[in-house]
Amino acid sequence: MSVLRDLQTRAAARPAHIVLSEGHDPRVVAGALAALDAGLGPITLVGPAAEINRQLARANSSSSKKLNIQDPETSPLTATYAALYYELRKHKGISEDIAAQQARDPLVFAALMVRNGDADGTVGGAVATTSDTVRAALTMIGKAPDAALVSSFFLMALPENHPSGRSAMIFGDCGLVIDPDAAELAAIAAQSAASCTQLLGDAPKVAMLSFSTKGSARHERVTKVTDALALLQTDHPDLPADGELQFDAAFVPEVGASKAPESGVAGHANVLIFPNLDAGNIGYKIAQRIGGCDAIGPVLQGLAKPANDLSRGCTAADVTNMIAVTALQAAP
Repeated sequence: MSVLRDLQTRAAARPAHIVLSEGHDPRVVAGALAALDAGLGPITLVGPAAEINRQLARANSSSSKKLNIQDPETSPLTATYAALYYELRKHKGISEDIAAQQARDPLVFAALMVRNGDADGTVGGAVATTSDTVRAALTMIGKAPDAALVSSFFLMALPENHPSGRSAMIFGDCGLVIDPDAAELAAIAAQSAASCTQLLGDAPKVAMLSFSTKGSARHERVTKVTDALALLQTDHPDLPADGELQFDAAFVPEVGASKAPESGVAGHANVLIFPNLDAGNIGYKIAQRIGGCDAIGPVLQGLAKPANDLSRGCTAADVTNMIAVTALQAAP
């Protein structure tokens, strides 16, 4: 899809060092090699060196100046990261021995590379669960000082020549925050709008989704969405945002004009904010599996430095695209 090619092209123009915490996985190796072919890099593969080299040999490749291998069991960086881990977690009663053990975990090692400034961003989750991947990012990298929370989104690349005329959208939060309150929902919307600008280069138009459009139903769950919109508009008065909107009113111009005729967002939204994780997770998977969209994510937002999660069902192409996304997030 052209939007994904554009992501890779823009990322190649702003080089960033991305570390992959599951360097032994063949999909990760293939995705890393494709990223290097696309001009991205440098890239570090973390994991057992013998297995990584075996996977590289199968792909007729090897380590190089652009493709580095770090084995936490033998790396000269491990002692430094163990000390850093201890400093970060000693208030939790962690001993130096436990810190040394944890620093050898590839997820933790990769996150500490980013924390220590030895890499610009990290990607994991092809093998590890989302909870383990996100926990390593939260504990080792941490929340950005100005972020209200850490949330996630999916970059949804629509099939080429989609009837809507759109090429890509942002869906948030579909992977992390289970049941956000109104303030958290407003923060997710603001973060997702910023991610739309950063990754897609598009002016965001934010739709706060619900099962109701402009008072067509009354319920406390609808009130949460309208309260979130009010908070969002107070904090970001220049951000085009509207709600509550049903999906069709947010996405289809004719329906938007009918259901919300005075809205400047209805029918034209490119950032869709789901009211909870049930709706968001189901929604992105329907768009992916029935609608034919490419779903890149969950992409984390609100961290001090970039760290992102892959689905365990990811492909090598998904790895390449996530490397590009993470590189763009790392750009100053």
